[in-house]
Amino acid sequence: MPAYKKTIHLFIFFLIHGAPAAELDTIKVFSTAMDRNFKAVVVTPEQTASQKAFPVVYLLHGYSGSYKDWAGKADLRQAADRYGFIIVCPDGGYSSWYLDSPVDTTFRYETYIIKELIPFIKKQYDTADMKHAVCGLSMGGHGALYLAARNPDCFAAAGSMSGGVDLTYSLNRWDISKRLGSYEEFPERWHSNSVINMIGQLKKAELSLIIDCGVDDFFIDINRRLHQKLMKNNIDHHYIERPGKHSWEYWTNALDYHLLFFEKSFDPEK
Repeated sequence: MPAYKKTIHLFIFFLIHGAPAAELDTIKVFSTAMDRNFKAVVVTPEQTASQKAFPVVYLLHGYSGSYKDWAGKADLRQAADRYGFIIVCPDGGYSSWYLDSPVDTTFRYETYIIKELIPFIKKQYDTADMKHAVCGLSMGGHGALYLAARNPDCFAAAGSMSGGVDLTYSLNRWDISKRLGSYEEFPERWHSNSVINMIGQLKKAELSLIIDCGVDDFFIDINRRLHQKLMKNNIDHHYIERPGKHSWEYWTNALDYHLLFFEKSFDPEK
């Protein structure tokens, strides 16, 4: 499409819908646990006289990704305005799986997000009294459910898109052995840190849960097994299967489902 036509289309869109008022910033938060600064994208809706504090959604990236991924693929400013959420995209490292690694002490991402990033956001953006949710894709889908199950006081809701919810799906990929040690030597670590084996913690947490996976995704079978386990244990959750693969096309489409779910979860009257 010629550049002038793109400009006309954007002008018409903004004329009809209005330009997003949300602000997108990149912040730095120092991690004492890992002794370095981490960047995060923070998107904040426009404040009004009636609303100056907002609920928060932490949006996690996948394996080999970074804090910049979501902002580069999805219109987070429009999403923040539409749903009235602050959206925070942390850096989860190249292959952290959002764990505190017992093997590599330089990987303490659960501590960073729960004890360092979230308190910073609560203080900096005055969200201590607001509800918080966490969701993510692939590694971040597992990470969202993992963090929420282990830290239910931090979150009211959690969501997984194409989540790698069973770490034993592959014993030789995605650097999991670098975080937990080899499966042959430490099988219990792999099992106990897999969301699919954390049913008791998820039940106790009483979270609002949404799980979403494409039918052509290589993680579909483990997501179906998680769904079956949750139903067997009478754990309320919203489960979605739709056409799609392990791709950004699927995840950017799934984001609206998750944000709408969180909106309804935070305020059932909407």
